[in-house]
Amino acid sequence: MIPNLLTPRETQRQLASRCKNLRLNAGYKRTTLAQRAGVSEASLKRFENSGEISLKNLLRLTHAFGRLQDFSAIFQPAEAKTLAELKLGVDSNTPKRGRI
Repeated sequence: MIPNLLTPRETQRQLASRCKNLRLNAGYKRTTLAQRAGVSEASLKRFENSGEISLKNLLRLTHAFGRLQDFSAIFQPAEAKTLAELKLGVDSNTPKRGRI
């Protein structure tokens, strides 16, 4: 497995570029997508130009493209690779707070 070497900033720009490409491939003007998603046109423009956007607006844009399910893998626990890891995951209780 190749590790992801992108920084958070690079990831922001990559997501913004992908969103813009989806918009253009769908034939939408910024105004059209902004209205469909329920976000301001200024927020969409800022996102496409800088990668800056609130989580709420990012989810709204994703929903407008019918791609909200793409977020389902985020923050999922890692899959067990051995039977022992699987058993440990089933038997252990999730802590209520951090220790460090």
